[in-house]
Amino acid sequence: MRLLSYAKADGTLHLGEWRNEALYTLPHASVLEVLSGKVNRDEQYKMKSSYTLSVPYVPPRIFAIGRNYAEHAAELGSQAPSKPLIFAKFPSCVIGTGQAIEWTPRITQQVDWEGELAVIIGKGGRDIPEEQAYEHIYGYTIANDVSARDLQDGDGQWTRAKGLDTFCPLGPHLVSTDEIPDPHALRIVTTVNGEVMQDGHTGAMIFKIPFLVAYLSQSFTLRPGDLILTGTPSGVGKARKPPRFLADGDVVSVTIEGLGTLSNPCRVRP
Repeated sequence: MRLLSYAKADGTLHLGEWRNEALYTLPHASVLEVLSGKVNRDEQYKMKSSYTLSVPYVPPRIFAIGRNYAEHAAELGSQAPSKPLIFAKFPSCVIGTGQAIEWTPRITQQVDWEGELAVIIGKGGRDIPEEQAYEHIYGYTIANDVSARDLQDGDGQWTRAKGLDTFCPLGPHLVSTDEIPDPHALRIVTTVNGEVMQDGHTGAMIFKIPFLVAYLSQSFTLRPGDLILTGTPSGVGKARKPPRFLADGDVVSVTIEGLGTLSNPCRVRP
């Protein structure tokens, strides 16, 4: 199943399912109901009027994993972590495909990209055994862990650097696990204005998804709708020679096999 959110011409938001290259409505359904397996397709109809994609959903909590690819840790001059490096992003960071990543140079002048596979929790739990982790996963989507490198370096911790408004593009769909047999067999490509910046593979994760779900659930009770960003491969702008950061008018896109493409323009505010 490919779940999405869309806006009709009048601006109202609705939940839908992308199936057989067409959009079908999901009337009277909420995202959390769908994530919990409660889907009623009896009243579906095929959308024929115009619509635009919106953010598929706004997660109640966003957990993120830092330096989960050895090559990314190395390009930043860091050692690969011996245990998952956990931080959080805010729901106010979330935007959908096509929506603008925005910032002001009064706050940051070094905005960077990080294309990532994101995991959507469908069934909550605490102290989840690693071998049962997939039973708690609804599916996957694409995320861009947009990062303000000057704030990351200057603040000494990552709350502002990772948590500014619009700094978590998400989408375009939520794809259920039955459509992605192996989440560790996916290519991740990030481009800026069509130029490839990152070209990695989810098989290179240091800490694999079942371990991350189990590890997080030891400290936090996971809930349906929680989102886990699993880390980014090498190729971020900060590590380039010379460093390259996003600018006004740039378009950054993240493509993951089986999940589609998440694309966002950049807008610098006064």
